[in-house]
Amino acid sequence: MSDISKTKIQKTLSGEVVTPPPVWFLRQAGRYLPEYRAVRKSCGGFLDLCLNPELSCEVTMQPIRRFDFDAAILFSDILIIPHVLGQKLWFAEGEGPQLTPIQTEEEFERTLSLGSIDEKMAPVIETVRLIRRELPRDKSLIGFAGSPWTVATYMIAGRGKDDQRYAKAMLRDQPALFDRLMELLVEATVAYMSRQIDAGVDVVMLFDSWAAALSGDGPAFARYCYGLNRRIAETLVERHPAVKTIYFPRGATLAQLAEIIVDRAFHCVALGEDVDAADLAERVADAGGDRQACLQGNLDPAALSDPEADMAALVRDNLARFAGRPHIFNLGHGITPTGIIGHVETALATVRSAQATAAPQVV
Repeated sequence: MSDISKTKIQKTLSGEVVTPPPVWFLRQAGRYLPEYRAVRKSCGGFLDLCLNPELSCEVTMQPIRRFDFDAAILFSDILIIPHVLGQKLWFAEGEGPQLTPIQTEEEFERTLSLGSIDEKMAPVIETVRLIRRELPRDKSLIGFAGSPWTVATYMIAGRGKDDQRYAKAMLRDQPALFDRLMELLVEATVAYMSRQIDAGVDVVMLFDSWAAALSGDGPAFARYCYGLNRRIAETLVERHPAVKTIYFPRGATLAQLAEIIVDRAFHCVALGEDVDAADLAERVADAGGDRQACLQGNLDPAALSDPEADMAALVRDNLARFAGRPHIFNLGHGITPTGIIGHVETALATVRSAQATAAPQVV
């Protein structure tokens, strides 16, 4: 990893209060951009795009050129890990990702292996190298992976399911197989993220997109959501001391978020748009948490698709909630295809005109 410790993102993740705060957006490269749609139309399937280093680099750089975000995030998908482990993955138009399900010991043995992951992940790692070569030195490069629990929900069901009943059934009825799958995913995720760091990533983000499915079961959440991601982050930092880590446990309860923030195993915790900053502040204060823990978020992305939204006012309100603390301005979830480019421009202009505010108003 290159020495780029002076980027705004790196400073913030190191505990500095940077004014104005650094800003990047979840799914900042995507279908709301006409230049992305042009590339997407020319490349075949979505997986083809993810595994084409030149085109993935181009798509990653598009929002940097247009908006001058403070970080680029690798254009890829959380299901690359099942792909490199040998599970068949495809993206059906209008239906999202689909995989051959892994629901038995025999299917696990027949399908999954660490043996070819270096070869299969090579296109993604080459993409990282290309991005790092083109990205200005004052920008951070964020690599990412899905959390073991979230990735497993797709691997077990064969596609996304809102209630995650197939993964929950394996956890309940085949706990040994479930644990075996979790351990394989931890090992694969560490290897995948470590290769990204070696290729030029300076920040890694772990997406627990389906954490909400376990948030009602405290022990399961602690073990399979936070616990496994904590292990991954600690292993990566041990191997790569300069790397910074962000965890996004989407749908975690306020109590769970407070515990994660207090634990400080990650350099930053990302918040969904549904998180009430004042309530979270009380939880963290009650637990003796550090008011200077870095947080990322959490503007509602739906506002970017609303022609009537007063973006400047919404952004100022969001900034005030995180004033006086290390904060990365971002969304609570990804930009949708209906996001309005003018709203993105207004949001960024408002963030960049922000002035220092005296006292913190959130955790």
